[in-house]
Amino acid sequence: MPANRSTFARRGLVAVAALPLLALTATACGYGSDSDNDSAKQKVAAGAKKIDGLDSVKIGYFGNLTHATALVGREQGFFQKSLGATQAKYATFNAGPSEIEALNSGSIDIGWIGPSPAINGYTKSKGKGLRIISGSASGGVKLVVDPKKVKSLKDLKGKKIATPQLGNTQDVAFLNWIAEQGWKVDAQSGKGDVTVVRSDNKVTPDAFKNGSIDGAWVPEPTASKLVAEGGKTLLDEASLWPDKKFVITNVIVRQDFLEKHPKAVEAVLKASVGANKWINANEDKAKASANKQLEADSGKALPAEVLDPAWKSIQITDDPLASTLGTEADHAVKAGLLEKPDLKGIYDLRPLNKVLAAEGGAKVDDAGLGAN
Repeated sequence: MPANRSTFARRGLVAVAALPLLALTATACGYGSDSDNDSAKQKVAAGAKKIDGLDSVKIGYFGNLTHATALVGREQGFFQKSLGATQAKYATFNAGPSEIEALNSGSIDIGWIGPSPAINGYTKSKGKGLRIISGSASGGVKLVVDPKKVKSLKDLKGKKIATPQLGNTQDVAFLNWIAEQGWKVDAQSGKGDVTVVRSDNKVTPDAFKNGSIDGAWVPEPTASKLVAEGGKTLLDEASLWPDKKFVITNVIVRQDFLEKHPKAVEAVLKASVGANKWINANEDKAKASANKQLEADSGKALPAEVLDPAWKSIQITDDPLASTLGTEADHAVKAGLLEKPDLKGIYDLRPLNKVLAAEGGAKVDDAGLGAN
């Protein structure tokens, strides 16, 4: 099925608006705590000064490989080095809505997050809650199925396919793809020509293994975990997009924090750009670093048969791929999960472009959705 930019634009928005705000998720390495592998990297250099007078900057991210910038930026000490005597603190999340809630409450200042919850957070706050200030990753989403039950895409009709959460980025993408096949599914219940089962990524591999689902449209490393359980990749979502690129992870900031502490935001972005450059230049070391941080956060590292294919499907980038955000929003509207939003002002890429210019890099574009 050929990609259509306007078609896929709908995908993201739908997911965003539909997501309910959840309570802040406690994880093995919760907010404000430093895991053992932080201790060596969090030391402040002699003579370092606080940025904007801040004692700390609170950074949120998911334990997904699509958040590799944050994982590596933490594990390798990029954030702490850039922030000087201002301490980098961290919170890990399992879902976008809980991270948006933490941002709104001030529990975090800056976060790595998917496009749908970013859109949702922006629209629900009437454009006053957050700004997207950078890209981070593209790709890393696949449709994996049980090859004994599903031989081709047309065989999905009548099957049970999991997505991570009602209205999340992958859920919207799958609902849009279903609609493009001419099939009908009620977005809220997931019932129809295909049964959409909303399943936490942590339990999806077990559900797949015991046969309660026939496949899943999921991000990495969940997709590669399913393949390790005998699944087959039937579709890589990147194949549906122009140039095979679409935003899967953004960097967001609370608007009042951006206004009050621009130097701190700039410092985090400098660390993000540095981490991305290092990741792209040191694939094996970066992969090991991300896995080390995943182990510190969750207590379990990814085995090579999951880590290696998952890593290959993700592109690390500073570019927010802004035009694809609009497409993802259109998909949410098409699915009936979101009223058509006004996304003008959701981006403020001026701090990022300042950092990129200082590094000799090219500016990135906001596709006309930038703040004045």
